[in-house]
Amino acid sequence: MKTDLVYLAYTAMLTAALWIPYVVCQVKTNGFLAPPNYVDPTPRPVPLWGKRADRTYLNAVEVFAPFAALVLVAHVTGKSNEMTAFWSVSFFWLRVIHAAVYLLAVPYVRTLVFTLGFVSVAGIFWEVVK
Repeated sequence: MKTDLVYLAYTAMLTAALWIPYVVCQVKTNGFLAPPNYVDPTPRPVPLWGKRADRTYLNAVEVFAPFAALVLVAHVTGKSNEMTAFWSVSFFWLRVIHAAVYLLAVPYVRTLVFTLGFVSVAGIFWEVVK
């Protein structure tokens, strides 16, 4: 399997797993869900790290679609190459770093890493359209 697709799979698994810290926070803070929680979906209060965990997951979901679409387009059109592999590997590791600095509330680094992740997606786009 090409490197692009391997890192697409890694990124998918990372994205799929990022809900876990938020749920751990919910259970640790509020206990397990009770029947009324299933009726009223209002989020229960959590500490700031829990809110960051939730946003980390949602942010990962938001940026996954364009990345996945472009990796698949590059693969299907035969335009995947060393550069799309580089950008895919970069995107994955930038998302790992982004999750860590978001959860740890590291200022400025989060924005820089998010921006570099966009550069990675733009790099794959460039390889597809050139």
